[in-house]
Amino acid sequence: MTKKKRQLKTKKSKIGRKALKAGILKALAENPFTAFNYKQIAFAVGAMDKAAKNLVKDILNELAEKGELEEQRRGKYKINAEKLPELTGSKKTVTGRVDMKQTGKAYIISDELGEDIFVGANNTGKALHGDTVRVQLFPRRKGHKPEGQVVEVLKRAKTHFVGTIEKSAKFAFLVPDNPNVPIDIFIPLPDLKNAKNGQKAVVKMTEWPEHSKNPFGEVVEVLGRPGDNEVEMKSILVEYDFPLSFPKQAEREAARLTRKISREEIKKRWDFRKVTTFTIDPEDAKDFDDAISYRRLDNGHHQVGVHIADVSHYVKPGGALDKEAYDRGTSIYLVDRVIPMLPEVLSNNVCSLRPGEDKLCFAAVFEMDDNARVVKEWFGKTIINSDKRFSYEEAQKVIEEKRGELAKELEVLYSLAHQLKNDRFKKGAINFHSEEVKFRLDEKGKPVGVYIKEQKEANWLIEDFMLLANRRVAERIGRRRGRVEPKTFVYRVHAEPSPEKLSQFVQYVGKLGYRMRLGSERSLARSFNELFDQVHGKGEEHLIETLAVRTMAKAEYSTDNIGHYGLAFQYYTHFTSPIRRYPDLMVHRLLERYLDKKPSVDKTEYEEKCKHSSDMERRAQEAERASIKYKQAEYMADKIGQEFDGLISGVSKYGIFVELIESKCEGMIRLTDLDDDFYYLDEDNYRVIGHRYGHEYKLGDPIRIRVKHIDIRKKQLDYALA
Repeated sequence: MTKKKRQLKTKKSKIGRKALKAGILKALAENPFTAFNYKQIAFAVGAMDKAAKNLVKDILNELAEKGELEEQRRGKYKINAEKLPELTGSKKTVTGRVDMKQTGKAYIISDELGEDIFVGANNTGKALHGDTVRVQLFPRRKGHKPEGQVVEVLKRAKTHFVGTIEKSAKFAFLVPDNPNVPIDIFIPLPDLKNAKNGQKAVVKMTEWPEHSKNPFGEVVEVLGRPGDNEVEMKSILVEYDFPLSFPKQAEREAARLTRKISREEIKKRWDFRKVTTFTIDPEDAKDFDDAISYRRLDNGHHQVGVHIADVSHYVKPGGALDKEAYDRGTSIYLVDRVIPMLPEVLSNNVCSLRPGEDKLCFAAVFEMDDNARVVKEWFGKTIINSDKRFSYEEAQKVIEEKRGELAKELEVLYSLAHQLKNDRFKKGAINFHSEEVKFRLDEKGKPVGVYIKEQKEANWLIEDFMLLANRRVAERIGRRRGRVEPKTFVYRVHAEPSPEKLSQFVQYVGKLGYRMRLGSERSLARSFNELFDQVHGKGEEHLIETLAVRTMAKAEYSTDNIGHYGLAFQYYTHFTSPIRRYPDLMVHRLLERYLDKKPSVDKTEYEEKCKHSSDMERRAQEAERASIKYKQAEYMADKIGQEFDGLISGVSKYGIFVELIESKCEGMIRLTDLDDDFYYLDEDNYRVIGHRYGHEYKLGDPIRIRVKHIDIRKKQLDYALA
C-alpha cells in the first residue's frame, strides 16, 4: 500500500495487453465505488516499469471511450456500474421499495433479500421515493451492507406531486414539498395552466425522457398561496395521495340512498328502541358509529349491547361508494378537519347514531354477571334509538359526581369495564401510555394554543366494551371447532417483538438500573407494566416509553390470525368503526355471511385487501403527523429567540431531536451548531458524545433550548442550546 492513498489489492498479472486489460477490469470491479489514478491501478495489476505503466494509461483511455470505465475527475477512473454484471459475472437482481433521502441517496427495502440495499445518488436512475424497482446488486464489500444500482422502475408510487411553482421566462419547475423527492419537475410554459410563480400547485408527472435529468409534468390544480391554512391542508392530502373530493358517481349513489326504514327491515332485527342506549364521543365528533345499550335482567345479570352503525346495509360490494371507501381505506384526521371515508350524507347523517333517531345497527349483545364474566352472547342486526349523546367530558362528570342523566347506568357500566380492563392486564396486556396533542385554533385555522388530550374513565368505559366486542367477534369466527378449519376472516394482528430489539431494550434499561423478566409472554408483559409504573414521573419516563414503543412490532390487518400481542388477545378484529375504517366494513359483511351459514370467501383475495388496508392506515397516520408538524411549525413561528424546556426525543448523526415539555413541538439541534466539541452518534446507547471532552446528550435528558429558525413550508423546527 502507498502512503496515505486508498489502494487496490495487488494482483500478480502477466504483463500483456490482453491480460493487463482483464486485470484492470477485475481490480476495478472489485472496488466499484472508488475512483483511482493510473499509478494506483498500475500498482494493483503489477505493472511496475515505465512501459507497462504507459500501457495501463492507454488501456484506461480505451476502456473509458468504450464506456466500460467512467472518468470521474481528470485522470481518475472507476468501473461503469451498468457494465458491472457482465464484467463480474454477477447477474443478481432483486426488487424492492425505494426509501429516498433528501441527499438523493436511497435505501431499497427488499423482502426478497431480507435487508436494505444502499444506492448512491448517482445510481438511483429514474426512481423516486416509494417506487417499486429492480436493483442490480454490486459485489459485496467485506463489512458493508448490500449495495447496488436501480436498473428498472417497475411501479410508480405516485404520479401527482404537490409543491411550489418556480417560473422563469422560458420554462418553470415544481419544487416538491416532500423532502424525500430531491428532484424538481420540469414544466413547459403551455402546461402551467395559469399557475403563477410562488403558488402551490398539484403537478402530474407525464414523462421522463431518456436523457433528461428531470421528469416532465403538467399542472392539474392550482392550490393557492403557501401559508394559507386551506392550501396547506390540501397540500398534505395530495402529498399522501388522498383525494380532495368524492367522485360524482359516489356522491350520486349516496344521494339516492333510502333513509326511511321499512317495517319489513325492522321485523328482521332485534328491536332495542325502548332499551336505554347512548353514545360517548369527542365534543366535536359528527360520525357516531358506536352506541351502548344497558338493562338489568330479571336474573340479576347485566345485558350490555355494543351497537355499531350498519354501514353494510347501505354500502354494497361493487358499487361506487364501496370502491371509493376501499380505495381510501380509512378516514383521515388532520388537525383541523376530518376527511371521511364515506360521503357526509352517510358518515354524519344516514349511518351516524344520532340521538332521537331510529338507526340500523350490527350488534354484539352480552349477558354479564357482576364480575364482568360473559354468560351469553349474541351477534346480529338491531335497530336502536339513542336516548343521549354524551361528550367524553359530560360522561366523565357524571361518573365522577355520580349524579346526572343516566348516572346509575354509567356507574354500573364503568364498574364492568374496569373489571374487563383489570382482567386484560392480568392476562398479559401491555399498558402503553400515549399522549394526544391537540391545538386550539382561531377562525382562520391558526394555532393559538396546544394541549394534551387526557384519557379518563369515560374513555376507558367505551374502549373496554369495544375491545370486548372486537375480541368476541373474532373468536366466534376464528376459534377452531373440532376438525373444521375456521373460515377466512379479517383479523387485527400484532406480532411479538423481535428478539434482537427486545434484547437491546432490556440491556439498555438494565444500564439505567431497571430489571426485566424475559420468561413467558405474560411475565414479560407484567415486567413492561411494572417498568412503566417505576419510571412514572421520573426524568427517564419519556425515554423508556419511547423505546418500548419502538421495540414493538406494528399492528396490521391479516387473514392469518397470530393474535394481538399488545392486548394479550388470542383473537382480535376491528368490528366497531365501519364508518371510518374499511376493514370493519369487511368484518361486518363476513360476519353476516357466516352467521347465515354461507361458505368461506377466497383467502388470497382478502389477504390482498388486508394488505391494502394496512398500507392506507399507515399513509393516513403519516398525513395526520404531517398536519401536526405543520401546525407545530406555525405555532412556533412567532417565538424565534424564545427559550423553552424540553426532553431529548431522538438522536441521529445529524442532530439531537428535542420535544418541548409544554407544547410537545419537536425540533432539532444540529450537531454542527454544537461548537464546544466534535460530537458523534453512539447508536446503541441512544446518545451523542463529544469526542474531546466526553460530554453526552442522550434520549430522555432534560434540555433547555432557544428557538433558532422555523421553516413552515418544510415543517422544520430548528433549535439551539439555550
